[in-house]
Amino acid sequence: MKKFLRIFLLSLWFGAITFPFTGIRDAILLSISITVLLILWIPINKGFIRKERIDLAFKKINEWFRLKTQKRILTLFFILFLLVLPLFMNNYFIDVTTLTGIYIILALGLNVVVGLAGLLNLGFVAFYALGAYSYAILSTQAGISFWGSLPIGILLVAISGVLLGFPALRLRGDYLAIVTLGFGEMVRLVLNNWDSVTKGPNGILNIAPPEVGSFAFREPIHYYYLILFFVILTTLAIKRINNSKVGRAWVAIREDEVAAEAMGIDTIRMKLFAFSFGAMWAGLGGVFFAAKMRFVSPESFTFFESVIILCMVILGGMGSIAGVILGAMILVILPEALRGFENYRMLALGAGLILIMVFKPEGILGGPRRRAELRPDDEKTLMQEMETIKR
Repeated sequence: MKKFLRIFLLSLWFGAITFPFTGIRDAILLSISITVLLILWIPINKGFIRKERIDLAFKKINEWFRLKTQKRILTLFFILFLLVLPLFMNNYFIDVTTLTGIYIILALGLNVVVGLAGLLNLGFVAFYALGAYSYAILSTQAGISFWGSLPIGILLVAISGVLLGFPALRLRGDYLAIVTLGFGEMVRLVLNNWDSVTKGPNGILNIAPPEVGSFAFREPIHYYYLILFFVILTTLAIKRINNSKVGRAWVAIREDEVAAEAMGIDTIRMKLFAFSFGAMWAGLGGVFFAAKMRFVSPESFTFFESVIILCMVILGGMGSIAGVILGAMILVILPEALRGFENYRMLALGAGLILIMVFKPEGILGGPRRRAELRPDDEKTLMQEMETIKR
């Protein structure tokens, strides 16, 4: 009886502290939700529902999802769902979904550098900014269209990735993170102070929207379908390279760079390619961002953006494409859903990341390879899952 009384008082307390921000209705719903969750946790905590059975159930579900036929069917249904989704949403939710697509592309690009090659990059937002400003300048000062600026912007950002990679070739871990952090801040400061080109803190206005013939992309639903196309393109490209010889070389470098070099892998070339290839997708996201917003300024590309993108990769599971997509969706959509708890959103984000790192360090959808790296005792489980995938 005392346990239920504590649950009730705890739920009531949470409702009371959120009442000034959400109103009586949402505060009551929060209290009821917390009460239900805590009551459901009692039989698990007391051992009436064995944790081993829950783990086994999740394992079987995971194995079922990894079968090729099921993956193809689920992917097809998911794409069809995304195609019809905007027909049932208002412009605000379509904008949020479009923003989610931009962050998915950014997170997938960073996943190449951090998740596959194991190179910690804290200045990834610099590539995003370079892509956005390249299109903004080409559009407003040279009159080049979106489709003409897109390959130019991607190429410029890819070259900048190579230029960043050169001084970082001999660095690892914290030292590499410091160099990339400095690169990101340098780019932001240049954009903020080069008034003659970037218009400084005022930003660049009147950027032309994308056009196909006489059709111009102006409505939110237009940008939704355009970003959906780019997300599918990015996912397919990164999936193919992930399963290729290059992807396996990146993983080998992440595991042990010395051993990878001893096995004949050109680690310098592979690391440069990882920086360049990952930056290329950030450039794509930046060009699209500038075209959609029709305005760019340095305030949109702060260090905090790099941290959020990195959190998406870690939360979903480094090296996992599906996990990174899920992580981006959670960290973009969830804060919008919790706007009523604005003062507590970052607290909830921090607490969620701590819980994920404690109970699932490989991420929500971390692959079996990553799970075996963090949990050596699961090596036999990894081999069994790999056999299941082959069948």
